[in-house]
Amino acid sequence: MSELVPHMPAIFAGHGSPMNALGGAYAAVWRALGARLPTPKAVLCISAHWFVDETAVTAMEHPRTIHDFYGFPKPLYDMRYPAPGDAWLAERVADILNPVPVRHDHDWGLDHGAWSVLAHLFPAADVPVVQLSIDRRRPGSFHYELGRKLAPLREEGVLIFGSGDVVHNLSAAGQGIPDYDWAVRFNTLVKDAALAFDHAPLIEPAGPDADLAIPTPEHYLPLLYVLGAQGEDETVTFFNDEIALAAVSMLGVKIG
Repeated sequence: MSELVPHMPAIFAGHGSPMNALGGAYAAVWRALGARLPTPKAVLCISAHWFVDETAVTAMEHPRTIHDFYGFPKPLYDMRYPAPGDAWLAERVADILNPVPVRHDHDWGLDHGAWSVLAHLFPAADVPVVQLSIDRRRPGSFHYELGRKLAPLREEGVLIFGSGDVVHNLSAAGQGIPDYDWAVRFNTLVKDAALAFDHAPLIEPAGPDADLAIPTPEHYLPLLYVLGAQGEDETVTFFNDEIALAAVSMLGVKIG
């Protein structure tokens, strides 16, 4: 008898500061969420921090832990997330996304957008992880369509996991100041659109609030992969729905 494969949710996490890898309130929510999830066959992660001129997947047996930040305490640099890779998933992604060329990468690994959250979702590091790069040459519609193509992976036991921040304006961020009105409004727009299965305003967001919330696209685009994988009648729930430093949304979105 073949083994039953769980239908997996699709999840977007606002990862915020790398310091969240060491613990805290946001990390506690990720850990509780992970404890409630069915165990995936593998994780396909789309992180803000692999933002390059191509579509690629990590294809190594043992992806390295990348410490792609500076100026943080030594315990953060000492952290390792030794999850294995998954050759099957790397090949499957390339097959699903055809005719989009997908390069098999053996150099990258798991950046902090991936492991800082996964270390809490799956702390044993025993679930294989493959990262998918974000092609920075492409518009939002391209990334949303890739999410739609990848949606069948959920039926194959793969957790589609996007990691970024739906509001990410570090130049406006600061300690001890009120949340910006534009940050709150855009955060609310994302939630309302996901609940209504109305993705059009989010695929190529425009207007003054979007301009301030997304001054650069890399932290926003992982959300489009998760929304692309959303089924019309699926339950949508939110976690860590807060604005950090007045201008960085920690919003998490769980589809299914």
